[in-house]
Amino acid sequence: MHAQRLLPLACATFLTALGSVLAPAAQAETRHVVHPGESIQAAVDAAAPGDIIEVLPGEYPGSVLIGTDGVTIRGAGERTVITPGEPGAANACAAAGHGICVYGTAEHPVSDVRIQSLTVTGFTKTGVMGSATEHMRVRRVFAHDNGEHGIGQEQSTRAEFTDNTTDDNAQAGLFLADTADALGASIARNHASGNRLGVLIRRGRALTIEYNELTGNCAGVFVVGDETKPVAGALDIRRNRIDENNKYCEGNSRLAFIQGSGIVLTGAQETRVSDNQVRDNRGESPMSGGIVMVPSFAGGPTANNVVRDNVVQRNEPADLANRDAAAVNTFTANVCGRSEPAGHC
Repeated sequence: MHAQRLLPLACATFLTALGSVLAPAAQAETRHVVHPGESIQAAVDAAAPGDIIEVLPGEYPGSVLIGTDGVTIRGAGERTVITPGEPGAANACAAAGHGICVYGTAEHPVSDVRIQSLTVTGFTKTGVMGSATEHMRVRRVFAHDNGEHGIGQEQSTRAEFTDNTTDDNAQAGLFLADTADALGASIARNHASGNRLGVLIRRGRALTIEYNELTGNCAGVFVVGDETKPVAGALDIRRNRIDENNKYCEGNSRLAFIQGSGIVLTGAQETRVSDNQVRDNRGESPMSGGIVMVPSFAGGPTANNVVRDNVVQRNEPADLANRDAAAVNTFTANVCGRSEPAGHC
């Protein structure tokens, strides 16, 4: 009787083991190792979805264009340096003046590309740029001294920009634009210093900016909305440290000079600004101050935003400023010294 009970169990165990042997093995990822003097682009061109490209320490001249889903480029941190190549465009990325590009189309976005642990510097436009991508992840990238943005993306969804250092870029350290619904995009735990703008969101919705350290820029966070539908906004700006963004940046025909701005909302709506520490941002621009609402440059209101539970101190000319007189915004439970109009502290 005891043996009869054991027989079905033994058969089941045998069949499970047999199935494991006969089942096709999961496809293993392929690793492409790139040494100094070799081409990163050649490794990208040879990669299939899911492959990893390991770039060893060294300097690698030339822009890199990625159009394959699921590719990872992983360097050795600051020791893996991508710089501009020789004059004469080698690909669409080089022609645009960017360092690393992830390019898809509206019909076929490039998805799940990862760019990790490397340096991009000296490009005339943006260090890392994505267009028509889905879930592009950029992590531990050092992007500095580029002629436009450090790390940027447009017309894309579900971005993750985390743990990056973006310093001394001519425009924004981190940039996201033209995304009516970013589907939970995240800009988190980055450091941005010496840029025109630490974080720039232009015509974007439904994303989070959190736990970043933004200092020494002309403005820390700058959110721009204009005539797009749906209206830019519905952002969460929370738990950031935004100090001493007092660099002076010239204005232009559309925008006044920028200096001493912590967080600026212009034309954005339904955005939540909470639990940030915003200190010592001082200037004489119409956008100067700690957390500032100004009218949209395209004529739309900066309205229905909620500013709460922030520590906003020693900013000039005001810690909190609602300079869109026709708009209603809510200020609640902030620690601050001076507001425009009075009564929000």
